[in-house]
Amino acid sequence: MAELDLENAVVIALGSNLPGPYGSSEALLEAALARFPEVGLKILARSSWWRSAAWPDPDGPEYRNGVALVEANAGPAGVLASLLKLEAEMGRDRGAKNAPRTLDLDLIAHGRDVRSDPDLVLPHLRAHDRLFVMGPLAEIAPGWTHPALGATAADLAASAAVGRDAAPA
Repeated sequence: MAELDLENAVVIALGSNLPGPYGSSEALLEAALARFPEVGLKILARSSWWRSAAWPDPDGPEYRNGVALVEANAGPAGVLASLLKLEAEMGRDRGAKNAPRTLDLDLIAHGRDVRSDPDLVLPHLRAHDRLFVMGPLAEIAPGWTHPALGATAADLAASAAVGRDAAPA
């Protein structure tokens, strides 16, 4: 396999704890990945699926999470719009904050872009502290470096405080 261009890679986190019509969250996440090329996202690498307790309410359905490194033919705003459209098409209902959901697609980083716009903050504000994001990212790109913090995915996974129960499913 060719070496990944971690400087320019777009990092997308995927999550689900409601399978919708797909039978399982893993099947839903696989279906979402299969649709990435339709929205201009070429998958360069992807993690295995990780499991973790629902957060912030651990009584909710267990999550499945993963990360994909992609090449995008759009800038950050275009990628975000594509992710939101894909979520909606696959049954995402944006109700209460942190509620169970069929599909959650988060733009974690777009190359080395750092921005704090009203509609888009890059890198993602909280991803660096979530093991269910940094663990899968460290699995496929341990040397990826956070554009603002300068720490690697492996180091961030080791120090993440949220979702400490996250592990490969």
